[in-house]
Amino acid sequence: MQWILQDFEDTRKLATALDRLDIPYSWHKVVPFVGDLMPEPDIQDTNAVVLFGSYTLWRYAKQKDLHPGVFRIAPFVHEAAWNPFMLNGADAVFLTLRDVPKKLTDGEMHWFVRPVEDSKEVPGTVKSAHEIIQLAKNVLALKETEIPKGSLRPDTELMLTKPARIEKEWRLWVVRAKVVTYSLYKEGSRVIYRHEIDDDALHFATQLVEANPQYSPAYVIDICRTENGLRMLETNCINAAGFYEADLVKLATAINAFAPD
Repeated sequence: MQWILQDFEDTRKLATALDRLDIPYSWHKVVPFVGDLMPEPDIQDTNAVVLFGSYTLWRYAKQKDLHPGVFRIAPFVHEAAWNPFMLNGADAVFLTLRDVPKKLTDGEMHWFVRPVEDSKEVPGTVKSAHEIIQLAKNVLALKETEIPKGSLRPDTELMLTKPARIEKEWRLWVVRAKVVTYSLYKEGSRVIYRHEIDDDALHFATQLVEANPQYSPAYVIDICRTENGLRMLETNCINAAGFYEADLVKLATAINAFAPD
């Protein structure tokens, strides 16, 4: 497998794992607004290339028809198999940014808000209804040509859910419908990275994966422990998700196995 890496702190950690496995890789920068790579990689086999770095690398992978390239994923909120396990999934409100000022009641009520698509336009966060409406108005005040590529747009669909008290949060890396590694990344309000997971949380995540085995060949799934039990938070693109304290040797080995014999 040919590994193409964009230079980030996390991909530096991945490179260390690739070195341990004696797997070659190359470093590249992404040309802003264009998406080309510098230097241009010398592709040996378009069916044996994987890219790690920013989410925008999917455009380069698509343009060059690289496989597996970037493992893009469908919006997790539309996956019926997972709906019963989602954090406030049954109570979620879906609005395009264009509809927010008309349909969201202004005030101090708080919502957890994130784009439905795994587009990295903005991270999921808690905002008051007033802040969300102001954000929407700011975007709607711009002309189409004034909105940078990869930013929120009028037709961006948002998911809004009621905030919940979360005790722990974990990220798990799934390859070919198997959990290959994991990491704790939050305990209460504290950001804490440790390569550990509670036994019942690992079992819960495994159940989620088994309930939807065709979701994607490789992806990241975040779960949490709340006062009401274990719940699913979201999925993310495995090529662009933070590694925290995952076992990157195990992850790199699993991804490298996608190379044709």
